[in-house]
Amino acid sequence: MPDGSDENSVVPIIAAIEAPSLSDLSERDKPWDKHRSNTDKVSAHYKRSEFSNLSDRTFFCSDSLDFKYVLGDEGELKLKLASARFCRVRHCPICQWRRSLMWKAKAYKVLPKIVEKYPKHRWLFVTLTVKNCAITDLRSTLDWMNQSFKRFTKLKDWPADGWLKSVEVTRGKNGSAHPHFHCLLMVPPSYFSHGYLSQAKWVELWQRCLRIDYEPVMDVQAVKKGQQPMQLIPELLKYCVKESDLVADRDWFLELTRQLHKTWAIATGGVLKQYLRELEQEPEDLIGQEEESGEPDEGHLYFGWWRDGKKYKLVD
Repeated sequence: MPDGSDENSVVPIIAAIEAPSLSDLSERDKPWDKHRSNTDKVSAHYKRSEFSNLSDRTFFCSDSLDFKYVLGDEGELKLKLASARFCRVRHCPICQWRRSLMWKAKAYKVLPKIVEKYPKHRWLFVTLTVKNCAITDLRSTLDWMNQSFKRFTKLKDWPADGWLKSVEVTRGKNGSAHPHFHCLLMVPPSYFSHGYLSQAKWVELWQRCLRIDYEPVMDVQAVKKGQQPMQLIPELLKYCVKESDLVADRDWFLELTRQLHKTWAIATGGVLKQYLRELEQEPEDLIGQEEESGEPDEGHLYFGWWRDGKKYKLVD
């Protein structure tokens, strides 16, 4: 042993072994492997750019994950994330995924309370679009769309008592950007008897608010009477940008980062704002302890991702 060391001390050992991937140990944790791989690509995109600091942050995002064993519903052992270090970069695939999970968890928890308070109200899922724009015009296009949406909510024909709006941007085949809004609207019981808006009327009103000379593409779906709006949450509170679009083209991605800097991904309004205002904020916890079920035992597994082609496991 080196001079001055205590032979009774316990020293963690980094074992250079080919540790299994998470999907090898837990089939349900396959997403970690996919998101980690895409995060490495995002980090490479940021390298040697004005966002080099983001390259470092994403490079080390979730480089070690502390999992605990918990008992499942049928007594089986399952892995649950106990702690991790996340970079919280907006376009980090891992953090975008975890952020979406936290948004969904909060929405699933709150929406039943809203349904209980407004049992007779109905729900609509509306997608609002405009023509594709150049990626360099994305910020100004989103500003215009948000101003138009604000005008929309002030129209006499606007039917919703409350709403939740999320932004999604997809990449066009020609490198353009396609920004659009996904909206969950809570409408009064009378909407389907009087005050109902046809598909054509929705398009007309959105066109008027946009102040454009073409008919925008829209989609309006009603949740069937007696069904809950929770089924819409996966589509409503998913990623802001698909991971495949984040990693497809470096120049497009860097411009996306510039364009979406300090823009809002989620907004709420009307009576839903008091219930869902937390969705407009960055989740404090990207681990999601509230999702855990079962009692943890003493077992821990530690994983670290290293970029030398090998995986290492920390052994206590």
